[in-house]
Amino acid sequence: MTEPVESYGVLRQRQTSSRHELVAEEVRERGYAVLEDACSPETVAALSAAFDRARAGYVARHGEDRLRATDEFNTIRALLTQGEDAFLQLALNPDLHATLKLLIEGKYMLNQQNGIINPPFEKYNQGKWHRDLPYQHFVSTRPLAINALFCLDDFTVENGATYVLPGSHRSEAMGSDAFVQRNKIQISAKAGSFIVLDCMLFHTGGANRTPNPRRAVNHVFTIPFFKQQIQLPAVMNEGILSAEARDLLGFNYVEPASVEAYLASRMQKAGR
Repeated sequence: MTEPVESYGVLRQRQTSSRHELVAEEVRERGYAVLEDACSPETVAALSAAFDRARAGYVARHGEDRLRATDEFNTIRALLTQGEDAFLQLALNPDLHATLKLLIEGKYMLNQQNGIINPPFEKYNQGKWHRDLPYQHFVSTRPLAINALFCLDDFTVENGATYVLPGSHRSEAMGSDAFVQRNKIQISAKAGSFIVLDCMLFHTGGANRTPNPRRAVNHVFTIPFFKQQIQLPAVMNEGILSAEARDLLGFNYVEPASVEAYLASRMQKAGR
C-alpha cells in the first residue's frame, strides 16, 4: 500500500487504484514508466528462445550483407510474422492492454513490432536520440501513439539501457545538447517488463559495454489515423486470428482500394 502524501492547500488530486493506472499516470506526466512483471520467467525464457530462432531465420532469409548495408542487421522487422506465435501473444499481453486502454482513447492498433538487438561494443541504429514518430514536431493533449518496449534481457546501465528525456513529449523541439546531457535519465528494468513511452518522448539506446547482446521487442501502438510501418494484414493469415487479434493488427482499418470496396465496407458496417 502506498503511504499517503501529506499536503495542504490542495483542492484536487488524482487517485490510482491499480498498477496500470499508476503506469498510465507516469506516462502522461513524465512520458515514460516501467510496467513490471508483465510475463512470467517461463514465458520470458520461451520468448528468448523464439527470438533467437527468428533472428537466425531472418538473417538467413534476407542476407547478412544486405542487412548490414542497410543498417538493419540488429533489427527484426514485423517479428510476429517470422513463424513464432509467441510474439503475437506478446502483442496481446493483457497487462499491457490494461495500460494502453487508459492511455489511448478509443480504438488503437499495432503499428509495428520489431525485434531490437543492442550489440556489444558496437553502434546500432537505435543508438541516436529520436522519437518513435520520427520527423514530427507537434505535441498533443493526449497520447496518439505508445511505445511498449519488452525487455527480453535485464536493462542495465552496463548493457545500454534506454535513455529518456523526461517531459519531452510535451515540447515540439528537442532540447539543446547541454539540456539533453543534463536531464537525460537511464531506465533500468528487469526482463519480463515493458518500458512504456509516449511515442513523442525523445529517447535513445545506450552503449552496451558487456560481452552479451541486449535484446528487446519493440511495439508501437497508434490510433488508426497512422498507417502501419509494414501492412500487417497483407502478410498475415486472417483466418487463424481471433477477432481481437484482427482488430489489433489493423484488418479493420485497411483503406478501401476503390469506391465499390468503400461502399461494400459501409454496407458491412450497417449490417446489410
